[in-house]
Amino acid sequence: MNSSQLIQRQSPRAILILATSILVACGGASSNGNNTPAASTPDSSATTPIIPTIPKGGLPTGWKLVWADEFDQDGLVDANKWDYDTVANRSGWYNHELQYYSRARLENANVNKGVLNITALKESLTTAADYGGQSYTSARLLTKGKASWTYGFFEIRAKLPCGLGTWPAIWMLGSTGTWPDNGEIDIMEHVGKNKGQILGSAYSNYYNWANGTGNTKSTTVPDVCDNFHNYQLRWEADQLVIGVDDQYYFQFVNAKDGDNKKWPFNAPQYLLLNLAIGGDLGGAVDDKALPQTMQVEYVRVYQP
Repeated sequence: MNSSQLIQRQSPRAILILATSILVACGGASSNGNNTPAASTPDSSATTPIIPTIPKGGLPTGWKLVWADEFDQDGLVDANKWDYDTVANRSGWYNHELQYYSRARLENANVNKGVLNITALKESLTTAADYGGQSYTSARLLTKGKASWTYGFFEIRAKLPCGLGTWPAIWMLGSTGTWPDNGEIDIMEHVGKNKGQILGSAYSNYYNWANGTGNTKSTTVPDVCDNFHNYQLRWEADQLVIGVDDQYYFQFVNAKDGDNKKWPFNAPQYLLLNLAIGGDLGGAVDDKALPQTMQVEYVRVYQP
């Protein structure tokens, strides 16, 4: 397919790789098959400088818990809170990713002793009805159709995989419409080949890699694969900020000029957790390093 067709088929992550293939990026993909989180690299010209008075720290004072999963029941994830994204298994996942995302399969997504485990394996599910020739399996969970939010403080405590070829992500997409008009917020992205580099992003019709206006910042957390850390988003009408362990490193301010192409973040978004394998960003996979697991202790959402 030509480049315009590729952009239509894939989302921000894929578009970045197409537009700036030599840049460092980050990854995942959306539930409706129209978008995936954009591969990204820090771009100081596309992001708003951090305002010195931006509130630091964790949970805003007075905000209350409105939704959570503490993963306190062993087995499959709670079907009242999570669904599985399998839409592109047969056609192949975006960015040339190599995984097959399974549905309700304990080997790829299970809760055990208070921890959600999303595991990538070297195997082929050739008997699956939607098998697309993949040599790896994994899982992609999402709250679409079950829970979505407009504004809030989101905290996800997780420990990441670091094997070569791993590409875990914690992110959000607009509940209606298509990317990039409905916006995307990447709370955490990481690839095994860049151990410890965490990226946070916000994308819109105006701010995206196809336009050369990718909106991403990065921070370094050396022990992301050895210890749990709190990945956080504070999203309000005026701004959204992304951080790790109560320290924000990314800020995107609402210009309040009424331009939805720049600020679509005034409508509900749902949450996704996934572990992709390989692809344009994940790169070469070390099969000997598999299986690899992203572990999540909890997901908590607070609002004023």
